[in-house]
Amino acid sequence: MAVTEIWLVRHGESTANVAAAQADAAGADVIEVEHRDADVPLSPLGERQSRALGPELAARGVDDVPVALWVSPYRRAQQTIDLALDAGGLALPSRRVDERLRDRELGVLDLLTLAGVRNRYPDEERRRRWLGKYYHRPAGGESWADVLLRLRSLMVDVDRLDEPERLVIAAHDAVVMLAVAVCLDLDEPALTEFAESHTVQNASLTRLRRDAVGAPWALEEFSAVEHLVDDSEAEVTEHSGRKDDVRAV
Repeated sequence: MAVTEIWLVRHGESTANVAAAQADAAGADVIEVEHRDADVPLSPLGERQSRALGPELAARGVDDVPVALWVSPYRRAQQTIDLALDAGGLALPSRRVDERLRDRELGVLDLLTLAGVRNRYPDEERRRRWLGKYYHRPAGGESWADVLLRLRSLMVDVDRLDEPERLVIAAHDAVVMLAVAVCLDLDEPALTEFAESHTVQNASLTRLRRDAVGAPWALEEFSAVEHLVDDSEAEVTEHSGRKDDVRAV
């Protein structure tokens, strides 16, 4: 057997998502966050979103075939899949925690709103506009191309799996967006166009499928959040702040 399906889960709303939206709305330069990025937890809404995801995964038969579970080392992704599996009564196999699934690193621009970048690092902002998000690497951080590189190496490991037919990945919006780009072989113009019209929402599900190893991947579903719409205790969130932002601009 081989992996013929990848299910990509973005973490539920985090406290950093909330702080980024608040800072952006207030016109502030700095996003006030109490934790380093790896330790940022879910917000109360993010916890409810994650629990709403669980029954959806169960109803879709996520464990109807042999499954592998790979997870970002960051706390918000770990919390999301833990809450979802518990709420759905699911017992997926032991997870593989893989550092290549961590969120995109923003370097000196971390914890800054878009206004903060313009005000505090105008030269970096000019470089970003000149190079474009695909190639712009902020000092100490990563470009889209850098994240694509680590995800390309991850996909080599996917092809080495013998038993699982379905791989569930719990990670971040940048990882979901760029994993889709790797699987669909999107170049810079195609990825930029796709990212301009698609948003990876909190606690969403994205699915890719192929017929066999070596066959092309097809995108079957992107950022599905119907389970949040149908749940009275959850809601769909789409944050405009810089944190976890994969907009093309």
